[in-house]
Amino acid sequence: MKYKILHDIRGRLRLHVLDKYSQADFDIIQCALSANPHINRCKAFPVTNDLTIEYSCSKNDALKLLFQTTPEAAVPEHALASIKASRELKQEYTGKLARKIAGRYIRRFVLPYYIRVAVLAVKAFRYIWKALKCLLKGKLEVSVLDAVAITVSIFRRDFKTAGSVMFLLEIGEILEDWTHKKSISDLAGSMSLNVEKVWLKTDGQPVLVNTSLINSGDEIIVGAGSMIPFDGKVTGGEAMINQATLTGEGVPVRRSEGATVYAGTVIEEGDLIIRVTQNAGASRYDKIVSMIEETEKLKSSVESQAEHLADKLVPFTFLGTALVWLLTRSVTKTMSVLMVDFSCALKLAMPVTVLSAIREANAYGITVKGGKFLEKIAAANTIVFDKTGTLTEANPTVHSVVSFCEKTPDDLLRIAACLEEHFPHSIANAVVRAAKEKKLVHDEMHTKVEYVVAHGVKSTIDNAEVLIGSYHFIFEDMGAAVPLGTEQKLLSISSEFSRLYLSVDGWLAAVICIEDPLRREAPEVVAQLKKSGFENIVMMTGDSKHTAKAIAAEVGVDRFYAEVLPEEKARFIISEKAKGNTVIMIGDGVNDSPALSSADVGIAISNGAAIAREIADVTVSENDLRSIVTLRKLSNAMMKRIRRNYRTILSVNGGLIALGVGGLAQPTVTAMLHNASTLGIGIMSTKKLL
Repeated sequence: MKYKILHDIRGRLRLHVLDKYSQADFDIIQCALSANPHINRCKAFPVTNDLTIEYSCSKNDALKLLFQTTPEAAVPEHALASIKASRELKQEYTGKLARKIAGRYIRRFVLPYYIRVAVLAVKAFRYIWKALKCLLKGKLEVSVLDAVAITVSIFRRDFKTAGSVMFLLEIGEILEDWTHKKSISDLAGSMSLNVEKVWLKTDGQPVLVNTSLINSGDEIIVGAGSMIPFDGKVTGGEAMINQATLTGEGVPVRRSEGATVYAGTVIEEGDLIIRVTQNAGASRYDKIVSMIEETEKLKSSVESQAEHLADKLVPFTFLGTALVWLLTRSVTKTMSVLMVDFSCALKLAMPVTVLSAIREANAYGITVKGGKFLEKIAAANTIVFDKTGTLTEANPTVHSVVSFCEKTPDDLLRIAACLEEHFPHSIANAVVRAAKEKKLVHDEMHTKVEYVVAHGVKSTIDNAEVLIGSYHFIFEDMGAAVPLGTEQKLLSISSEFSRLYLSVDGWLAAVICIEDPLRREAPEVVAQLKKSGFENIVMMTGDSKHTAKAIAAEVGVDRFYAEVLPEEKARFIISEKAKGNTVIMIGDGVNDSPALSSADVGIAISNGAAIAREIADVTVSENDLRSIVTLRKLSNAMMKRIRRNYRTILSVNGGLIALGVGGLAQPTVTAMLHNASTLGIGIMSTKKLL
């Protein structure tokens, strides 16, 4: 890209692009630059062919990056959809404002007086009709306040005041709607599917490829516990699909050949062959926007309380108006009070605060599916951690493979990797990675791979049943046995390792020893969570008591439970809730799903199983557990801002009423100040919390 520097200050550049680019070209450039970690902000101005960037690297590095960026850059389609939607939203609402303002002044200077009055009467009818419908439903809401103020002005033949009131109401509605929709658009734009690879069906064989290589018409294979990354038609298989991201309902639905499936949904049971019909770009973005706008999951109780309080305050506004009339007999003072209500600011500021908190959380690598979960996090007193991949490193490694049969450790690792690659989890990923590092290339040697909930993987190789999983699964649930003469060999394996057991036709074939070191930040995070108000910090794991005890002592949790099954984790959380505790559960595996569902707030680690991320209410980055502490601080800050908004709204509007009663402000002035304060509080509610 060729450019000329127009303005240069420390950390910020404004450039004139010398190449002639289209709007679509600028979208790609803006998206590519924004994705770079050294670029804090990028904004394009296609009309003038200008570009501004804010950068955190050196100026020379920023200029080098600009020179290298072209419209041919590869960018995620959901990010392009977000930029396009944000631009279209701005164009839509600036257009509405311009037409509204221009229309008012054109009518004032062009139309005769009697026509202006007729237009005003028609516009007033909309407000009066809305108020009548509200009254017929037995409700007394803010629309009645607006209609009364307009009607009184018209009956007094004060058409200027009536027109000004309606104009200010219309401007206020546009600005409030714009603020709210921008918050939703920003939030939707920050969410993505987080699916990097998918099984592509090629010549009848599945091949693991990057999702960026998938085109419309390709056939992909998606198994149990995995997210569907593209819209498509089912061409084979049968599965139960969780569609909560689209419908808000967690009950899975059956899908088989001929059915349509959608990006972002997750297969709970079975597997599907899907012919891709649409990539995961704009369609997915639109679905997220719809979900955010429509699902009640977004509503926190403070938002609902604000709405109810707003409506409850309307009768008191009428009462105050009546008292002012009785005491002063001044229509002007009465109208000034009538122009002020508390509900507009309450109904705008609370949802915008929540949406802004969700968007800010996303900037920290935290995806929150609804405001009520942030509220619950602020109130929580109990937090339950899974061990593997949560308190321990999300990137465990295979230390060794101990063979209990005639096969070599490498042969057994190859078999294990062949099975585990179908069900992403930190331990499964470690096995697959170890095989790859040893260049143990394998074909799909097995038959259908099945994930068994309690918990392990089952398949058939050369007519032999092959199982891989925990001690419980292999020995207690599936009844495998240790080959004669190898009992001491099994007992001699160090307890410091986590273990995966591989059996063939009912006999133990191998023990895969996993090094699962504690996250460096885990003790610090647990200590900070205790300081933030958590009274019970618990660790639960399916691992052995020896391993669990060592980890628990090192990390500093209050209690730990070892060798627990998925349903036992869920039962523990249910029992804690029954005691009156607000419980957070943090996990990353398919086996954590029941507990994540049972908790007040389920938090999944982003590199864990897709079904865990789908069921969870919050997803955090796998890179650093400190994001949990950030989430707690953000939730507390959100609640603090909401309480501050309540105080500000009450004091500002109370002051406006006092100005009206004191005769210091005309009705049009109090209406204007009321709308301005409402918008100001709404804009302040979009500011960063941390």
